[in-house]
Amino acid sequence: MIEEFFGTVALITAIIGLLPQVIKSYKTKSTDDVSMLMLINYFIGSVAWIIHGFCIASSYVVLSNIFGGIVSIISIYQKFIYDNKFKKI
Repeated sequence: MIEEFFGTVALITAIIGLLPQVIKSYKTKSTDDVSMLMLINYFIGSVAWIIHGFCIASSYVVLSNIFGGIVSIISIYQKFIYDNKFKKI
């Protein structure tokens, strides 16, 4: 029971972890204040947690980090696109 509660909390926080930044970056078309190193670190951490989740057979660990990884990929894409867009002008 306690494992399910904290698993649910982890799942929810992973889903919304970087989501506000993705939305803000989309609206402003700017990622100047976002660190690419932090985004890459977040993605690598998500991948490591996914592997760990499979090893311990924890669907909460796997799912929460799949969502976190997807959002970090979106953030990395935004960083690449928005930073390079303004360098060409």
